[in-house]
Amino acid sequence: MRFIDHGAGGEPSVLKIAECPTPQPKPGEVLIKVAYAGVNRPEVAQRQGKYPPPPGASPILGLEVSGEVVAMGSEAAAQCQDGVRLGAKVCALTNGGAYAEYVSTPAGQVLPVPQGLSLQQAAALPENYFTVWTNVIERGQLVAGETILIHGGSSGIGITAIQMAKAWGARVIVTVGSADKAQACLKLGADHAINYREQDFVEEVARITENRGAQLILDMVGGEYVARNLKCVALEGRIVQIAFLETSKVSIDLMPIMAKRLTFTGSTLRPRTDAEKARIAAALRAHIWPRLARGQMLPVIYRQFGFDQARQAHELMESSQHIGKIMMQVDPSISA
Repeated sequence: MRFIDHGAGGEPSVLKIAECPTPQPKPGEVLIKVAYAGVNRPEVAQRQGKYPPPPGASPILGLEVSGEVVAMGSEAAAQCQDGVRLGAKVCALTNGGAYAEYVSTPAGQVLPVPQGLSLQQAAALPENYFTVWTNVIERGQLVAGETILIHGGSSGIGITAIQMAKAWGARVIVTVGSADKAQACLKLGADHAINYREQDFVEEVARITENRGAQLILDMVGGEYVARNLKCVALEGRIVQIAFLETSKVSIDLMPIMAKRLTFTGSTLRPRTDAEKARIAAALRAHIWPRLARGQMLPVIYRQFGFDQARQAHELMESSQHIGKIMMQVDPSISA
């Protein structure tokens, strides 16, 4: 099969199409012929040598796909979600290997394409929806009536978090880097959009919340944001860290954690066990897939690239100019 090789890593120019044997599904795995793959920041970090795959995972880039089930390993059928079978059109969270014509992934992480969605839309779901569900709804314990501050509101994660938080009845504040991104977030349902290049988000959150602060903060920036988040989180609030676009090493005063009785937590998705990811998939199937089928909480696709344009896709991701998801079409012959 063909796959996108990142060699020894480096700049986006290292990405090249190469060939390797087609993977064979292990016990409990499903082999998918890939139609689309999502392009995500963890793949950029892996290409740069900053995010190595966990033990046993494919070294090939890529964490989410849509496509067709073409083979199943032993014991896989018993672990599949309803509707996942040979010949089915599916989307999946992969442990790696999505930038390829075929990928084998644990059966529990494979979901049927939601009713009414295209294969392109379906491939935009797994990485963002798994991440937001587990960090906003489960770990963040967001409930109706609370205020959530979402940093990076126009990213794929941010857009998913806006829509999921609004569906749960929360008030949503986002930070973005331009007026266009602010308008896009407001159109998607955010109640307030703060342009961090022109406004101090700590001051703005205080103004918007009448100095009460946000009950939940979802942060993927880190660096100086860590200390600033402690200033604008509410009493008994929660801060969930899911990435570090800036540094993860900071010097801060932790007294606010005690004074405000805060919960500061975080998580990463890729190192979790197959069983944990299967549990998240089942929760999405039960709580989110019906909403998607009704046309709610749909992913926003910013741009699609061809399989031979992985370099351009990564360059766009690194530029942060996009609003929503960047997608790569791997096999145009596969239709929904």
